[in-house]
Amino acid sequence: MSEILRELLCVSEKAANIARACRQQETLFQLLIEEKKEGEKNKKFAVDFKTLADVLVQEVIKQTMENKFPGLEKNIFGEESNEFTNDLGEKITIQLCSTEEETTELLSRVLGGNRSASEALAKVVHQDVSFGDRALDSIDICIPQDILGIWVDPIDSTYQYIKGPADVKANQGIFPCGLQCVTILIGVYDLQTGVPLMGVINQPFVSQDLNTLRWKGECYWGLSYMGTNIHSLNLTIPINSGKNQPASASSDRESPDLFSAVISTSEKVTLKAALSQVCGDSIFRAAGAGYKSLCVVQGLVDIYIFSEDTTFKWDTCAAHAILRAMGGGIVDMKECLEKNAGAGLIPPELLYHKENTGATGVDRWANKGGLIAYRSRKRLETFLSRLLQNLASLESQT
Repeated sequence: MSEILRELLCVSEKAANIARACRQQETLFQLLIEEKKEGEKNKKFAVDFKTLADVLVQEVIKQTMENKFPGLEKNIFGEESNEFTNDLGEKITIQLCSTEEETTELLSRVLGGNRSASEALAKVVHQDVSFGDRALDSIDICIPQDILGIWVDPIDSTYQYIKGPADVKANQGIFPCGLQCVTILIGVYDLQTGVPLMGVINQPFVSQDLNTLRWKGECYWGLSYMGTNIHSLNLTIPINSGKNQPASASSDRESPDLFSAVISTSEKVTLKAALSQVCGDSIFRAAGAGYKSLCVVQGLVDIYIFSEDTTFKWDTCAAHAILRAMGGGIVDMKECLEKNAGAGLIPPELLYHKENTGATGVDRWANKGGLIAYRSRKRLETFLSRLLQNLASLESQT
């Protein structure tokens, strides 16, 4: 159903416009931050913030899709609650109103009566956005709407959105931190099987005009369903490329002795030591689960690996769908290592339809075994074999 993907691309760009508008005025932006409550927090961080931009983006996505595809709204899930508290302690439910004036009034309550800021945001929220792509126009695919679920991370890497600088230099194309690490993630999955089907990653802050200080972004997408694999990074591939056929085999053409990986700054010492044996100096640190996955999608690294259980379904579903369209995927790291999946076994891909048994709060949707995102199945198998050998060697030394 390319109509849904096309609408998701449009609404992701509207979301990016909201993120840029909220971030443009520093004095206004500082008014928009609220600490998350227990049960909403990511346990990785002592303090985890949500912003008006987060909440507004999520509600715009949900309500836009509801208007365009009635019935779909009941299967749209996100990271944020839609409640926000203003400086007066008033709890306000954020929603997309039917008119720009009504949205202005609602936002004015959140922003303590700041009429000009409320009007500016409401204008962005109600502005029509178009997204043209000949590749999408060329596919005719029917996916039943009633099997579709959607995970939304309205602004991934919220800390970088709030605190991240604009002038960070990239290391071989990879930004360790800063606004460039912020992404908007929309992933579509099969409610019955949990398999990701469509993904959109919008990167709102890619390049900044030094004269106007305005930002431009980029948008990436992919679709993988019943043998149809197509994505935005390589639009010359055959539409029916085969379910497990890599759409881009650039990684396979590289030297089999060289691997590159992107990791979290908080990664465990043992894993970092093993990775250094596999990747040498080609280990990069970066903020944001969505951004690190995007680095794999872009081909900047072979692997994104994370051993902890502090990413969630909304962090990975979008990139997973794009990577599937490219012949890659995202697997459960713990299961891969326990089952020795590098020895030619089918790697255990992440699924998106079931809660973690016995978990509460956001942990119900955590990727409990950690993750490995990859572009090439062949490269993944070789990487896992070498990682397992080095982890075993390190354990024997202790």
